[in-house]
Amino acid sequence: MEKSPEMPQDILRCIFATLEIPDLVRAGSVCSSWHAEYTSLCNTGNYRLQQTPCLLYTSESTDAREAGLYSLAENKAYTLILPDPPIRSRYIIGSSFGWIITADERSELHLLNPITCEQIALPSVTTIEQVKPIYDDEGSVCNYEYLWYTGEDVISDTPSVFPLSELRDFLFYKAFLSSDPSMGSYFVVLIHNPHSQLSFARAGDNNLTWLPPCSYYEDCLFKGGLLYASTTIGEIHTFNLDAPAVTQKVFLDKMKHIYFERIYIVQSTCGDLLQIWRSNAPSCGEEEGESDSDLELDFDRDSHVSCTTKINVHKVEPTSRKILEINSLNQNVLFIGHNQTICLHAEDYPQLKANHVYFTDDNYLYTTDFKNNRRDIGIFDLENNSSEEITTPQLWSNWPTPVWLTPNPRRLNFGTLCS
Repeated sequence: MEKSPEMPQDILRCIFATLEIPDLVRAGSVCSSWHAEYTSLCNTGNYRLQQTPCLLYTSESTDAREAGLYSLAENKAYTLILPDPPIRSRYIIGSSFGWIITADERSELHLLNPITCEQIALPSVTTIEQVKPIYDDEGSVCNYEYLWYTGEDVISDTPSVFPLSELRDFLFYKAFLSSDPSMGSYFVVLIHNPHSQLSFARAGDNNLTWLPPCSYYEDCLFKGGLLYASTTIGEIHTFNLDAPAVTQKVFLDKMKHIYFERIYIVQSTCGDLLQIWRSNAPSCGEEEGESDSDLELDFDRDSHVSCTTKINVHKVEPTSRKILEINSLNQNVLFIGHNQTICLHAEDYPQLKANHVYFTDDNYLYTTDFKNNRRDIGIFDLENNSSEEITTPQLWSNWPTPVWLTPNPRRLNFGTLCS
């Protein structure tokens, strides 16, 4: 590196502490003393904590180990070079605290920080209650047996057998972290099939622990030392994962009888618990005057698109245990999708649009059945119920599905980010 430009270290430190991650990385490449200061900031956590979420994606036009990072703060795309297994070969099932949760071609789970390139292997998929390994004559796992039961019901007495790479298509829905793994202690929680059940593990565990009996979970939130899990009918259950025997408590009874919308939960910037309902409808690019029967005859899987048509936000009233629909987020901004749901205040993030929802595609059936089709990604205006594109033309491949990532530079691996 070149010789350091003359600047007092305390001033340099103050400047660095205000930067978004892409700018911080570029500043750290100027010279050895700047790199040392930037490394120190990352290791101590004294960088700017209010990082603007970015869109993490892959592209067929790049190497299989490369991921794109689209910065909403700069309206600019960057390239990340990630460690094996190649990111394009993985499924992305979660994003929390700057780490993504991925399933590789053996359906095994990993935590990956795309900024630092650090990885953590999670307990084997065969420790999930409904998954058993099948061994070949040499003692290697060659297939998985998948058992069709929940804590409440036996769906089928006949197990399924899946090749190693195909189990992930049927098993995983979403994953969440309780805290930043780079800080040491954390929980990882999975929503998995059959019927969207819960399992969890602590940092360092060798096995995933099943949380029966309930099913049909949609989203999770860690708050006040408890796991809050919302179901497809609006129930919210709480779990104390630190307890010697984990039990479920009902925080909110069911809010609807029919499963239609996807449901998210998040804590607002003022501390309220919000429940978000997202409606989707198929859009096959029909022309004006085209009838439903015409569409059925001409249906083309490659042109089928699922689109977000409505987003409703409700405030959870803890005393009455009811929900109240609110007309506006005011200065709040939401990020929903396969990420852990995020609520930010637009005054702290001037590049973001207040009273808007930034969304990516997490429709399990649509994304797994139509992997090559256009993803449902955009910015939803809650005032007029309309959507707009994040950027045009589209930068990302349709699979694996792009996800929101809040960059976390702790122990940053210098030199992996380039514009």
